[in-house]
Amino acid sequence: MTKSQWRYLTVLLWVLALALAGWALWQLPLRDIGDGISRLRWRDWLLWVSINVVILYLAVKRWQILGWALSAPLWLSDLFRLRQAGSAVSFITPGPHFGGEPLQLYWLKQRFDVPLHKAVAMLGMDRFVEMGTNFAVLLAGVLMLLGTSLLQAGDWLQISLILVLMLSGMFLCAAVIIRHPQWLADRFRPLAQRWRQARNGDDPNPPEHKKAQSEGEQDQTMSGGWSAMVSLLRNALKEQRLKLWVALLMSLLGWAMLLLELFVLLRMLGIQPEIQDLIMIMVGMRLAMLLPVPGGIGTIEASLLWSFSLLGLPVAAAGMLIALIRLRDAVVLIIGLLCLGSLGGRRQAKA
Repeated sequence: MTKSQWRYLTVLLWVLALALAGWALWQLPLRDIGDGISRLRWRDWLLWVSINVVILYLAVKRWQILGWALSAPLWLSDLFRLRQAGSAVSFITPGPHFGGEPLQLYWLKQRFDVPLHKAVAMLGMDRFVEMGTNFAVLLAGVLMLLGTSLLQAGDWLQISLILVLMLSGMFLCAAVIIRHPQWLADRFRPLAQRWRQARNGDDPNPPEHKKAQSEGEQDQTMSGGWSAMVSLLRNALKEQRLKLWVALLMSLLGWAMLLLELFVLLRMLGIQPEIQDLIMIMVGMRLAMLLPVPGGIGTIEASLLWSFSLLGLPVAAAGMLIALIRLRDAVVLIIGLLCLGSLGGRRQAKA
């Protein structure tokens, strides 16, 4: 896909997202929403902010621990800037989960002197733990909802099958990378060669000996970096298992804090949620975020309206919850953009 096609796709998705968000807002009593939010006490706001601070801390600390396991230690403050800047880029690109990773790799290499193979392993491991935990917890939530009468079992079984396939695909890819790295490198070598040719398109007829020498050096560099990354991952899996388990635990704690945040928000809005209500609303929101829409705009709003209607909860409360969630997203996005602007200047030292 060319840059212009990607740009058109991004604009189209933004238009669709905003249209869906507008439709969702059209269904809501906006005056009641404003009145409800204005009645919140300062203690409610303080508790909510504190929970979100813990959520951000757990995510960044998990990345730092994985960096320690991969011999790439960095300061927590630097990783916070890297993570939030990448998240800001991911928020405005199609799909709220991915998009900022290439910039994060660039910053790790150029700003913090992390070797490329370590940067790829560090970022890849963090994304693997995060996405694997997300899919596993979502699958557990969907399986719990199978025992309720909220939806037909066939609908939940289809969602379960998709999540199982996603998890299986992730672990299959990880197994191939760790156990059969050379086979994978051979499969991608033609793609890498075409990429080099496209990148060096300004010199279509280089001397044959220089062309062969350049390709040989680049192949050797890529092969060495690939081997170094696989060796690093293997050593971490063998010798740093405790750190990896701690990182996984922090990812699970992050999910527990997300559920706590949802519980606190619903209580703030005057709703006494049952456990199946929490699971239903959370699963709906997180599944909506898997769709390729920037920031989940429109899809999250629609999922909350659907969940509240299905559970018989007040529509005005759904609107207040949407407003609070988007307020949080706006604050986090502003912080991310500030971090994005701060990642210029001199290189930083390692921890």
